[in-house]
Amino acid sequence: MSRDAYANPDAWGAARRKLLSAVTLLWGTAAISPFLSRKPNRLEAASPQAMFEQIDLFQRGTNGYHTYRIPAVVVSSQGTLLAFCEGRKESAADDGDIDLLLVRSFDGGKTWGDVQLIHDAGSHTAGNPAPVVDRDTGEIILPFCINNNTVWVTKSSDDGATWSPPREITKDVKLPGWTWYATGPCHGIQLSSGRLLIPCDHNGAAHVIYSDDHGETWKLGASVMGGTNESVAVETVDKLVYINCRNTRNNGKTHRAYAWSSDGGESFSSTEWASELIEPICQASLVRLSTTATHGKNRVLFSNPASQRRERLTVRLSYDECKSWNAGRIVHFGPAAYSDLCVLPDGTIGCFYERGAHSPYEKLTFARFNLEWLTNGEDRL
Repeated sequence: MSRDAYANPDAWGAARRKLLSAVTLLWGTAAISPFLSRKPNRLEAASPQAMFEQIDLFQRGTNGYHTYRIPAVVVSSQGTLLAFCEGRKESAADDGDIDLLLVRSFDGGKTWGDVQLIHDAGSHTAGNPAPVVDRDTGEIILPFCINNNTVWVTKSSDDGATWSPPREITKDVKLPGWTWYATGPCHGIQLSSGRLLIPCDHNGAAHVIYSDDHGETWKLGASVMGGTNESVAVETVDKLVYINCRNTRNNGKTHRAYAWSSDGGESFSSTEWASELIEPICQASLVRLSTTATHGKNRVLFSNPASQRRERLTVRLSYDECKSWNAGRIVHFGPAAYSDLCVLPDGTIGCFYERGAHSPYEKLTFARFNLEWLTNGEDRL
């Protein structure tokens, strides 16, 4: 794992270099020499307090795996970061011999431990990690799928060091006639009621599953109709569930779909489309950063490749509980695809995402940054 402090710049392109040259002529080189001495392609701090750094956790073609994909990340009750993914042994394909993997960090994502094998289904596919932290018990609960057909759950009571034997819950959360099934792929959430809610999808629509007894039993919630699949959810301050979905219908709509639930995912409103959230038909992530009660403002974060191609991994903010979104900031300009967001106890934002120079699937990278960097110094916790 090698630390990577560089990415394609969003503020230091050719136009900026021309501007600096003009300033040099007017003010003299001494006035701008601190800028000229910096290395190219560094993500510049927007203010003295701004921070951005990232580290590659998985590299294609290493440790016996052809490709690593499908990132999911959570922060435990003890502050441990758990980053899950699929290790695809034979190819980059979505099926085949695929293992469920984990790495952990105990210092906020600065350094990471060795890769842990969570589940090996032999020659079959173990994937679509959808972890959720139960704040009442401290357990990390991990729903996942085998062969995108059956649904399983394992859990850890020691911050991810060990995991219980997986148990199957397919009969409780899958209807007859459904073929394809995927948990997540992204983190689940715990509602203010204590309910654990996991966004999922099946052939035809996004849906949710939920547990009201800390993951002991599971029930099937409602579906989000209208051409959706991979989804992610957040609870609003007025206790609604906002679910944001990959748009599979397209139909001239190159942006994300969403719906609302007032009963914890047991029903959803009609599907709508978020005009600010352009997408190339790809997975995305959501997470709450703050509330007015805790840090002065309601803030929800969203990440996806904000393009009609899988590129330009962007993180945005909503200040009105997911009704609208700002332009955000680009984390990686090049090829990028799936991502998952988390928030550390000190307010640092984490983004575990797929990226590369020529393909989105070359690396899985964990970026850590603060609100000052994300908003160019215009907002801070």
